[in-house]
Amino acid sequence: MTKIVAIMGSYRRDGIVEQAVDAMLDSAIEAGAEAEKFVLADESIEFCTNCRKCTGPELPGMRRADCIFDDRMHDICEAIDDADGIILAAPINFFSVNALMKRFIERLLVYVYWPWEKPMPKPRISKLDKKAVVMTSSACPAFLGRWVLPNATSVMKGAAKLVGAKVVRKLYFGMVCKEEHQRLSSAQVSKAQKAGRLLARN
Repeated sequence: MTKIVAIMGSYRRDGIVEQAVDAMLDSAIEAGAEAEKFVLADESIEFCTNCRKCTGPELPGMRRADCIFDDRMHDICEAIDDADGIILAAPINFFSVNALMKRFIERLLVYVYWPWEKPMPKPRISKLDKKAVVMTSSACPAFLGRWVLPNATSVMKGAAKLVGAKVVRKLYFGMVCKEEHQRLSSAQVSKAQKAGRLLARN
C-alpha cells in the first residue's frame, strides 16, 4: 500500500494550508493510500545548532544519521523514510516559508554527509524514489506570487529532494487573506484532490 506523509507547517488550524493538505490526504486515502499528517505547530522540534554531529560518518546504504536532540524529528524522519510520497505545505511569511517549516527543514541536515574538512555537503540519498507535492499560499494573487515570491516553493522543493523525493506537483494558492476564516474555493479543492490522487499512484 502506498504511504503518504504530510508535513503541515501552518500556525492556523483549519486554515488554507491545512484545508489543502487534508483535501490531498483524503483523496489519496480514497485512492487506496495510507496517510499520516504531522502538524509542526504541535510537535516538539528543537532548532538546529549546526553542530554537524549528524553529518558523518558516511556508511553504505545509510539514508540519514542521528541528531543530538531526542525530539520528534526522529519519528518524523522515520515516517518520511518509510513513505512513498510526501507533502510539504506552509504559508509564505516575509518572502519565504514560515519559521515552523524553516526550523523543520534546517533539521534535515541529517540527510547530508558533511564532515568539517569537506568544503561542501553531499546528499546521502541520490535516488529520488519518492513523489512529493509542495504547497504554499499568500495574500499575493497566484499568478503574481509564483513570479515575485518563488523562494518558498524552491526551499521546499530542495527539502523534498534531500529526503529522496521528486516534486511532481506544485500548488500555490493566492489571495488567502480576504477573511479570517477563509475557505478553499471548489477549484482549489479540486487541484488539491488531484495532487493527492497523483501521490497515491504507484
